[in-house]
Order: sequence, then C-alpha cells, then structure tokens
Amino acid sequence: MRRFIVLLFAAGLLAGACSRSVGSIPLPEHPRPDFERADWVNLNGYWSFTFDEATAAKVLSGKDCSVMEERILVPFPWGSKLSEVEDKGDIAWYGREITIPRSWKGKRVFLVVGASDWETGVWLDGQEIGCHQGGYTPFEFELKDIRFGGTHQLVIRADDTASDAHLYGKQGYGNARGIWQTVYLEARGQNYISSLHFTPDIDRSAVRVDVALSAPAAEGEQFRLDFKTGGQEPFAEDIGGKDKASFTIPIKDQHLWDLDDPFLYEVKASLGTEDSVDSYFGQRKIGVVPFPGADFNYVALNGKPVYLQLCLDQSYHPEGFYTFPSDEFMKNEIRISKDLGLNGNRIHIKVEIPRKLYWADKLGLLIMADTPNFWGEPVPEAREDWENCLRAQVERDYNHPSIFAWVNFNETWGLRYKEGGYTSDAQEWVRSMYRLTKSLDPSRLVEDQSACHHDHVETDINSWHSYRPGWDWNREITHYVTETYPGSPFNFTKGNLQGDQPMINSECGNVWGYRGSAGDCDFTWDYHVMIDAFRRNPKCAGWLYTEHHDVINEWNGYVQYDRSPKIDGLGDLVPGMTMADFQSACYILPEKYLYTENKAGEWVNLSFYGSFMTDRDPGKLTLDTELVGYDSMGSFREFEKLSLPIPFKPFLSGTVASQRVHVPEMNGVYWLRMTLRNEKGDALHHNFTVFRVKDGADAIPENVRTFTLRPADMSARNWSQGVTTVFDGLKVNGFGHGSFEYTLDLPEDLRFTDISSVELVFEASAKEKFGKDRKGNEIEGDYMLGKGTFDHCKSLNSYAMTDTRPWPSKLEVSVNGVVVGRCDLADDPADHRGILSWGAQPFVPEIREGGSYGELIRMPLPLGSLPVDEIVRERKAVIRFTVPEDCDGGLAIYGKDFGRYPLDPTVVVKY
Repeated sequence: MRRFIVLLFAAGLLAGACSRSVGSIPLPEHPRPDFERADWVNLNGYWSFTFDEATAAKVLSGKDCSVMEERILVPFPWGSKLSEVEDKGDIAWYGREITIPRSWKGKRVFLVVGASDWETGVWLDGQEIGCHQGGYTPFEFELKDIRFGGTHQLVIRADDTASDAHLYGKQGYGNARGIWQTVYLEARGQNYISSLHFTPDIDRSAVRVDVALSAPAAEGEQFRLDFKTGGQEPFAEDIGGKDKASFTIPIKDQHLWDLDDPFLYEVKASLGTEDSVDSYFGQRKIGVVPFPGADFNYVALNGKPVYLQLCLDQSYHPEGFYTFPSDEFMKNEIRISKDLGLNGNRIHIKVEIPRKLYWADKLGLLIMADTPNFWGEPVPEAREDWENCLRAQVERDYNHPSIFAWVNFNETWGLRYKEGGYTSDAQEWVRSMYRLTKSLDPSRLVEDQSACHHDHVETDINSWHSYRPGWDWNREITHYVTETYPGSPFNFTKGNLQGDQPMINSECGNVWGYRGSAGDCDFTWDYHVMIDAFRRNPKCAGWLYTEHHDVINEWNGYVQYDRSPKIDGLGDLVPGMTMADFQSACYILPEKYLYTENKAGEWVNLSFYGSFMTDRDPGKLTLDTELVGYDSMGSFREFEKLSLPIPFKPFLSGTVASQRVHVPEMNGVYWLRMTLRNEKGDALHHNFTVFRVKDGADAIPENVRTFTLRPADMSARNWSQGVTTVFDGLKVNGFGHGSFEYTLDLPEDLRFTDISSVELVFEASAKEKFGKDRKGNEIEGDYMLGKGTFDHCKSLNSYAMTDTRPWPSKLEVSVNGVVVGRCDLADDPADHRGILSWGAQPFVPEIREGGSYGELIRMPLPLGSLPVDEIVRERKAVIRFTVPEDCDGGLAIYGKDFGRYPLDPTVVVKY
C-alpha cells in the first residue's frame, strides 16, 4: 500500500524526466506551438538567484551575477524541489548573462516570460525596462540598445507577497512563486504580428482570421497564410495602412477536428518579409443541440451531441507545483484521460501551460478552462487582477480547438463579502464578466461559474457540484433532473431563471461525500455505482469526476500524485474490464443496485438498460453474461452462460434486454459478468452486478466436517502496536508484530481415527497502521486551500487503495504451540475485489475499511506435526496466528461478511 510519503518518483516517467544531462535545459521545446517564431532562444536553465536585496543591488550597479549566493533552475518556482531552491522569502532576484545572436541584427528583440507570480520587474544592464503585474499569463519587454553578438546582464525581480486581492487558485498545494513558465528571447521584424486568431466556420467551410500588428502595415504590404497541412492554397491580401484586419478564407474539402480524428491545419502567417509566425487551428464548431428525441439540450461538437465525461484536473506536480518536468510528462497527462475513455479535462483554477493544451489539441481531448480565483472579497483591486487575467487568457489560448468552454468562477470563491455574502452587486459583476467573455470569444461556451450553491446568474451551461457516497447518487441526480426545465428558478440566484442550457454535473465523486472527506480509499466502488446512476439519467448531459490525479489533500484521483497507477482489480472480476469501461459509448447496466442480498435459489428477472451515447453504428450487438463467484468454502464457481441480442439505436437510453437469473442455492458471493460485443466479437463494454446469498446451504462436501472461528472471538491477543476491529468483529486488525489466538472447542463425537487430512482455510492480509489508527487523528488545517494535515489515511473513512507499492508481512500459524505453517502476506489491499467489505457498509456517510480484503490461504495442518494426543485429551485446539518479531507488517483476519471470500477462518477435517 501507499506510504505516507506520496511524493515519490513514479518509476520511469518522473525519474527520467528529472534526471538532466550536463548542458541540457528543462523544457527545451518552444512553449507556444500555436504562436512560434523561428528566431528564438530558450533561457531556461540555471540562473543566479538571491533573496537578498542588497546583493541584488550590487548586481544592478555593475557587479557580476555570480555574487548572488544561490542558483535556481528556471522555470520551476522557488520553493519547489525541481527549482533546487528553498522558499526563504516573498521577494527574489534572478540574474544571468544573455547573448543576442549576431544573425538577429536588424530585428527587434523581445524578452518573453511565460508566467511569473506576481509582480515582475526586468532590468537589462542595470536599467529597468518594464514591470508586469499578474501571475498566470505571458508578458514581454523589448530589449533596446543591445549589441548583436554581445553579452548583456539580465536581472528579474519577482515579488510574490501574499494578497487576498491577487489571483492565487489552489497554490496551497505548492506555492508557484516567481517564474514558473519558460523564459525566452525572440527576434521580430520592425513591424510584427502581435495577435493571430482563427475562428472556424464549418457551416460555410471557411475560417475567419483576425490579425493584429504592432503598427500599421506599410503601403502595399501583404498578409499571407501558407498551409503546411490540409492541402489548401496559400492566401494573401494587401493590408497596407492597417494594424488590424479580418479575412474569411474558404477551406476546400474541410477536415474537421474531432475527438477521434483531431486534425490540425498547420499554417505560417507572414507580414511581407518582416515577420512570420507558425500556428495552427482545428476546424470545428462548439454549440448546443437538442438531444435526439428529447426536449433537453447537450453540448455539441460539429453539430453532434457530446455526452461529456470529464475529470477535474488540478494540474499540479509534486516537485514542480504548477510546472511540469518535461513535455513528455504533459503529453502523458492527456494520454491518461484518453486511455480512461474520458473526453475532456477541466483545468481547475489555473491558466494551463500552452504545451499541455497543445497536446490536448493534438491528441483530441476537450478542455474546460478555468480562470483562477482570489480568496478575499470582490474589491476593485481583485476584480482588476481577475479581469486582466481573463483577457490575457482568452487572447493567448483562443486558437486551441480543445477548449470548448471558459469557466469564469468556481463555487463563489472570491465573490462573497464578509458582510452580506454573495450580494446583488457581486452577482451583477459576475453577469458582466460572463458577457465580457462572450464578447471576447463568441465561438465557445461560457460558464458564469461552476456552481456549488445553486447560484448561477447568466450562463451557457447549467452546471452543479455534488459529492455523495455511491448509494446516494441516483436520488441526487433524479433531484436535479426533476428541477431542470426552462423557466425553473432552481440552481440560479433569485430573479434569474433557467433557459434551455445543457444541464451537467461539473464536479462529482465521493471525496467530500463522507464526513471529514473520504481520504485515500478505493474510490472505484462508489464510482461504479455513481456512473451507473448517471447513465440511467440522460437528461444530465454529462459529468465531471474529481479528479485526474491525487493532490496533497485529496486522494481520489484516477492516478496518484506522482502519476503512478492505482490498481482497481476489475479485471479479476470480469476478464478484460478496466476503468475505461465506465466511459464506454455503448454502456449496459442492470436495473438493480450493484450489490444486493438475494434468497438462495430464487429467480431474479433482471432487465438491462442501454445507454448508447453515440450515433456510430457498431453493427450487430450481443451481450454475453455469465454468473460466477465464490461459495462458502472460498471455491470459485461458474454457472450459466447466455448470449442476448442487443438492438442498437443512436443515442438510445432505455431497456434493451432481460434475463432470468437463477441465484445459486449455496451460500456465497456471486456476480453476473456482462460483456457487450460487436459482430466481430470485439468487447465494447464490460460491467457486472453482485448477488450475495446468506440463507442457503454451505458448500461442505461429504466426508468433511468443518469448524469455524469468528474473527472477533479470540481467546488472547497481543500486538506491539495495538488492535482494532471492524463492525463488531467482521474483521480484526493487529498492527506491528504479535498474535491472535483462538480456542476451538471440539465436540465429543469428533472421531480422530480415520482422519485423512486437516486444513485451515482463511482470508488474511498484511495490516498497515494508518494515521486514522493512531491517537490524535484529528484533521487540521484548511483542506480546500491545501493547508494542514496531509496524511492520506488520517480520515476515518480512509483505507489506502491498492497500488504499486505493497505493504508485505509474514505469518506463522501454530496449533497448541506447535508451528504448523508459514506464509508471506503480499499486501494490505483495498479495491473492487473487496466486494464483501463494500456490501457490509451501511447506507450512511461513513466508510469503514471499504474494499479491503486479503488472500485466500489454504494451509495444510500435517497430522504428523499436530499434538493429537493433547488435542484429544483436552478436546481443544488452540490456533495462533503470529507475525514474528522481525516483521512489523501486521495482520488482518477477515470473516465471512467482509473482504473478498465469504468464509470465516475454517478448520476442514476430511475423512
């Protein structure tokens, strides 16, 4: 299981990204593939650095930068591990020498900073050349009086003094102080392209191009657009005397950008011979259309409805904070979502790094783009910082086809006054910012805010947040579905009404659905139940799961903070099943709750609900079902297999088939596997549902007698780090090293002659001692800001999900003091395979070791080793489970109603 320290390097990806050869620089790629000039110099790498103003003053007065006592690796924010500098202050100074290429002579030279938080001043050879305020968007200053081929001294001062009126976002996860994006030099013509925007118009097979120049073009000067991809003819037009121009360019045989075929038109835009910029655009359309056959709307891509399956992307790195270690890492961020079957990420409270957006464009993933928040009141200074950021964000990121929506605010963060709360004044400002965003970019959808308190004002998307245990999701979604219709006041502030906006969930999961947060637990069970509920309710046009990856105060990501995988166990339940099955376009779910207790031998009429969120015909469909499971002796059983024809209809939501399921007569835990296949036999989707039988017969063969031990009914216990029990003894935990001892009273009629073998069958695992198991387990600090207690298992609801770092232990079993067997316990896991642990949970907002389970151990008790005479004389067998003193891996023993296998520890006597 995962250790308390979650910031370890992921094997391979992070380690490779962070090792650096001599002379190499971090993030050497051009930071903006959407706005790239040929003549540029990357200034990432080691800079001289100081927190001392007096030292900086010496440099500005002519001293060499080497007097600065530290060095920092740019562009990583100071205080991050990758920067190699500790956080010792709010203001810091960077210095280095730069050389202007001799080949740039005759051109204008600019310093471009991708982002630096918050107030950044720049000096060239001791002369201040500019100052910028804001922490998330790029800025530039022209370098004048320069010597081409010569060196100059460049100094940058960053002041990141905290202010409630400055945008801050989730920097409690790691303060992105100072420079945090690539710094570079760039050569441009005397007049140059300052802005270049592409607005696709797929209805007219055209694209509108808006270009802005630094000064009016010379008489007769042409703007030219050359297509590198897409087979289009060059476009050229005289723009003499203009500093802005717009053109509509026809696109012959247009190749649309979509999620499965994210084609990009790569272009070179030129201003005569003075300046040129490489860029790209995706020919696509974002809009809203009715869901087929219904009276509600969906978000649309290229005129077709898209069932949004998104995740919240905090976009943080454990060692670089806002800044990722490599371009490959950013590409992998998008791949993680694509491989999960998601169709989008919401970049949360951060203006994303352009190269990550580039990979979303290139690989085909939709993006909802948040603008960061301030945490104080909506005072004029805060509003100004926010609006400046929004304008710069839209300007910079306009050409990314992946971005389909701008999200202005989140959960009224920064919008409430200490006295008065979310006032009408604040609401009208939110409305004005929604309208401003629409004016800056009419081609995309805009959310006034991602709403948590039913407080939309004016918006293109009727979004809502909710965190719930899995069992509560169907009720919750049904509530939103019922209250959503044109003219409804629900989910809007007083005096504002719903229109026909698509209704989506824009944050969901279990993380805050349990008292005190879920902590690190098997999120996949609740996720499974939740997705089944969403797919039953097509009026909800999509969902957004929290979250892409863990962060320092939330452990509900698809992957861990270092991006190493979590292990869900789904493939052991249904061969081939993965987390991506929950995002299948063609989805089949049974019309029952995921886990039910059923009577032995009963027939269950089971209907299957189809949720087909596609118009792509897969051909003839078949649903293969098979009932399997474990009986009361832990033996795996297989029952009837069926193949059911499934009719396909585009965007179908409804019952597609039914089956009579014969529940086994034997006690056990069983599940119906479901695999949806096309006519080629390819699996399109997997799912399952569970039947638990407790009132049937036990699976005891003839000539066998069994004696069971209830885990809590121990006669002695002794553990170096303590003991806990779960639900009055369904499971017992011993921490460190020590033993559980059980006394088994043997009946008088037990015959010891004629015994052929004796076996001990039980479920057990190692047992890690989590923060919740220790004294003083109160959670302290501000979790929302990422400040405070960061123990992944401090919450009482937590039980660390299975991952790639096991927690092993050793076990020794003795009978009446004689050691009869030893084994290794591989881990202390918790995932989908712990079906009984999830089935034992009451429907309350608390989890107790949900998903935890052990190994099924069948340990022979050799007759020649057993003290038979003593056992016969005393009619007692004392069985002791011991973790030896040289191991502190602990021990958990599971009973028949907890874990993976439906049996108590059992002595099996065969004749």
